[in-house]
Amino acid sequence: MTQDSIRQARAWYWQRISAMVLAVFVVLHLVIMMYAIRGGLSASEILDRTQGNVLFGIFYGLFVLACAVHVPIGVAKIVQEWGGISPSVARGLSLLFSILIVGMGSAAVWGVSVR
Repeated sequence: MTQDSIRQARAWYWQRISAMVLAVFVVLHLVIMMYAIRGGLSASEILDRTQGNVLFGIFYGLFVLACAVHVPIGVAKIVQEWGGISPSVARGLSLLFSILIVGMGSAAVWGVSVR
């Protein structure tokens, strides 16, 4: 096996595992949202419940990390196939994209979960 085929197999593995994790997080997120709006909670009331809630912060922090694994792998493959960019440049761009997701996602989680 070549180094490139091992790298592709690992990317395939991580994207599939992160997709499974994301499926669970998306379902739980939708359940949480349906529960929150069922009672007609306002944004202010939702923030009152989420701020200071450690479990909320952990849940959505892990959600962000799963996105940071899953999305850049797909984006790198799309950029590589459609844009004709080399695999190494695509991996570099995907790393930057992952850092961006973690940074922005962490800021959002911090904003709604930390009081």
